[in-house]
Amino acid sequence: MIVFFNGTFIDKAQATVSVDDRGFLFGDGVYEVFRATEGELFAADRHLRRLARGLAVLELARPAALTDAALLAAARRVLDDNALTRGDALVYLQITRGAAGPRAHQFPPAGTPPTVYLAANAFTPPDDVRARGASVVTTPDERWGRCDIKSIQLLPNVLAKQRAVRADAFEAVFVRDGRITEGASANLFAVLGGTLRTHPADHHILPGITREILLEEAEQLGVAVVETAVTPKDLANAEEVFVTSTSADVMPVVRVDGRPVGGGQPGPVAQRLHTALRALRTRPAPAAALRSP
Repeated sequence: MIVFFNGTFIDKAQATVSVDDRGFLFGDGVYEVFRATEGELFAADRHLRRLARGLAVLELARPAALTDAALLAAARRVLDDNALTRGDALVYLQITRGAAGPRAHQFPPAGTPPTVYLAANAFTPPDDVRARGASVVTTPDERWGRCDIKSIQLLPNVLAKQRAVRADAFEAVFVRDGRITEGASANLFAVLGGTLRTHPADHHILPGITREILLEEAEQLGVAVVETAVTPKDLANAEEVFVTSTSADVMPVVRVDGRPVGGGQPGPVAQRLHTALRALRTRPAPAAALRSP
């Protein structure tokens, strides 16, 4: 597998990170996951905006040469070099504050180069799970207070996802102060009284790219939307529940903590939104859209 690592394209086996790297020592970095279909990156501009915001909040400077156009060109080359231009693929990008010793909590000296890693893998959408609907489990939200930053500090998410795996569930859903925030790796929506509800995009959730697109699509489809949190009790009474992410797309939830949701089958709002999202993803990209020089 060919990856992009600190400005060069090399075999993945040769991409090694220093033990002094702040991503390794402190989880000091951000990441993005792009979806590619037939070699085209979907919603790349939105992902890059979120990346730029995360880097700014963390005061993590990227090299002048690492422009958005350069990142997109690197992603497309990695897709090409690994024969991933047919079907679906996921492109992973991670940027850390780099390596500078000795270990110290404060930022390293100015000018310390960040560590940049980009790789791609073939991906099969979970359409079999989507057809029958997924199950989720609830778990306390014990994450830090800036969940809006796509930080690589993901230990609470890892523990929550493992709880879901042990329960044979698709996702773990966080509960903070009696309200549902989001999933370990997805945003959550619920349909109550015909209105689509989801937690507002504040510091308690990651502003998902798929979430953002679906809010726009719901408006186009005439689906009423309110950005307000739901409670675990609301989930029990909801007509529909679904989670969304770059890899899951729109995943209907038919069981929460072992109890059925709605009629125990994927609902019409989730199905309409997934159809709309799929149409957007497979629409031919404009020739001049986000092309590198």
